[in-house]
This record gives sequence, C-alpha cells and structure tokens, in this order.
Amino acid sequence: MSLFSPLAIGSQRLEHRVVMAPLTRMRAQQPGSVPGTLNAIYYGQRASEGGLLITEATQVSQRGQGYPGTPGIYSPEQVAGWRLVTEAVHAKGGLIFLQLWHVGRISHPSHQPGADLPVAPSAVRPAGNAMTGPVPRTPSWRFPPVVPPRALELDEVPSVIEEYRNGARNALAAGFDGVELHAANGYLLDQFLRNGTNKRTDRYGGSIENRARLLFEVFEAVREVYGSDRLGIRLSPFGTFNDMSDSNPVALFSYVIRLLTGVRPAYVHLIEARADEGPAATEFSNVSTASLFRPLFPGVLISAGGYTYESADEALATGVADAVAFGRVFISNPDLPRRFRTSAPLNAYDRAMFYGGGAKGYIDYPALNDLPWGEFEPPDATAATALSIH
Repeated sequence: MSLFSPLAIGSQRLEHRVVMAPLTRMRAQQPGSVPGTLNAIYYGQRASEGGLLITEATQVSQRGQGYPGTPGIYSPEQVAGWRLVTEAVHAKGGLIFLQLWHVGRISHPSHQPGADLPVAPSAVRPAGNAMTGPVPRTPSWRFPPVVPPRALELDEVPSVIEEYRNGARNALAAGFDGVELHAANGYLLDQFLRNGTNKRTDRYGGSIENRARLLFEVFEAVREVYGSDRLGIRLSPFGTFNDMSDSNPVALFSYVIRLLTGVRPAYVHLIEARADEGPAATEFSNVSTASLFRPLFPGVLISAGGYTYESADEALATGVADAVAFGRVFISNPDLPRRFRTSAPLNAYDRAMFYGGGAKGYIDYPALNDLPWGEFEPPDATAATALSIH
C-alpha cells in the first residue's frame, strides 16, 4: 500500500491517498459569508482525478462563525457559491467533502446575531484574543479580548443539532460528495467532549458518555442526510489549540473511536499532537496519535499533521493510516499529488499569506505545466498578517 494505491472511502473510490486537509483561508469575500469564483479557482486547481479534497471549516449558522471571511452553508446564496466550487472540482474528476463547523466559544459578539454572547457547553472563557472585522487583513481586522461565552441551555441543544442537519442538507444541494464533522481543534463539538471546557451537570456533561452525547446526536442528524458512508469526522485527541484540555484524553477518545466503529463513518480523520501547541501536548508529542488509536478503528483512518512524502508513505506501508492529509504544502502546490508521483520539487509556501486577502498566496502558486492565472485577473492583495488557525 502506498500513496498511489486506490482506496474505497464508503461507497466512493479514490485513485490515490493524498488528501487535501481542511484549511481555513478567510477568503469568502462576498457579503454574507458567500464563497465565489476565487474560491472555485482555488479548489479547482487542487483537484485531481480520484483525489479527495476536504474544504475549509464552514459554519453551519451565523452564530457558529468565529473569524472574518470564513464561508457558511446556511443560506441559498452560500449554496450557490459552493456549487461553483463543487463543479470546478468535479470537472477535474475529483471528490470534495464539506467540513461542517461551529466554533462555539471561539467567537465574539461582533460575529453573533444581535451581538449576543457566543455559546458553549459552559461559561468557560478561553485564553487569547478574538478576531473581528468584516474583511481580513485590512484596517477593519481587529483582535479584541475574548469574552466569556454563554452556556447553552438544555432546551437550546436541539437547535444546534438542527443547524448541523440543515448544513448537511445544503451541502447536498451544493453538490458535495460528502461532509466531515469538525469535532477537533477546540471548537464546539470538541468543547463538549473535553472536561476542561465542559462543566455541565446535565445529560451532556460529567461522564465521558454524556460529554460524547452531542457529537453522536449531530452525527445521527447528518447521517440522515448523507448516510454514514459519505460522512467523516475529524478529531484532535491531544490538541491544545484554543486553550483545550482534558483530564484523560486517552480514555475519552478511545470511547469515542470505539463508538464510531459501530456507526461506520466513511473515515475517521485524526490530527497528530504537536509539541508546539503547549504544555498539555508535550506528554503526547512523541506519541503517534494514529498508531495509538489504529487498533480501535478498523475502518478508513486519515492521519494529518506535519507529514512529508516519505513519512506518509511509511505510515501507509505499516498500516498506521489508510490515507494522509496534507495542509501547508497543498496550499503552495496545487498539483501536489502529481509532484509526489513524479518526485518534482515543491513550491515553498508563504505563511504570511495563509489567511485573508485575495489571489496572492491563494491561487498564484504555479503548477508544473500550467499558467497560474488562466483568464483570471487577480486583485491586488493587502499587507500580510501571520496567524495560526486550525
């Protein structure tokens, strides 16, 4: 088994195992968090025959938004914008899954309907600053202090589940081949899972079984739309991004992954621990997350986090993972699978242009034998700001 062996994901077949990871880019430039032509060019450039792309995190409602310039999947205009993207990917024979997202406490009243407080499992304030402003990387982009979130009332939880169900319906209408639940990186579903952020005493808090309840209720709601064979899930068992922690992550995520084995998602997508995420990650920084949980999940396992071609091929050859997701090198190499296959050199990425802006650092990275623009005339980009968002 290698990066260029075919792979069945649910009912769909991949021709290779080089997956594009979900990458927040903050370039939904149209009013109303609507993706457009620029985004279609970006994803179309990175599509390949039988290759899987996972979109950037996409909020299922306005209250699920936490950053400027991120796209949504809750309005007719957003559905129409995303249809441009899926058509561009399908024209090149690729597959594309939409990542469904709710940031929970990692938001700010300026993103919320009526300037309300962000919602979370509990009123636990995260460390750090929020991001506000309608347009990233302009003078309107601010970093105010985060605010304490508001704990969701028990009778509000069904409305959150319905937001995910509606997001899945809209993704289906937009032509996506599947969806991925973002239950990682300190966002809402992850916040419910971990006892560092979940202090509830009702049926959604306390025990591991209770803290995992919302995740599986959302999973069931989305499965009603797409079926489990077109539904993936992303987890970050040892991540500390967004001020996250849990007293026993191995027990927690072992329970979650065992339950996932029973409901048979298209894949489980695991993020490797990174030593630079903070002290809580240090204990696991030398532990392969995929290796640890692989024995618990016999289905398709996608691993992500700092892979090279060589380390990815080794992970596949040893059975640690079934596919590998690449992020930063996919930003700068739109034809990454071809470059890997032909041992071609890789373009260097410009970290300062990861988030926000226009075409520069987005669709201007050259492919091996294609002009980077085609007939598209890129706008001028504004000054760069370096951030780190997962």
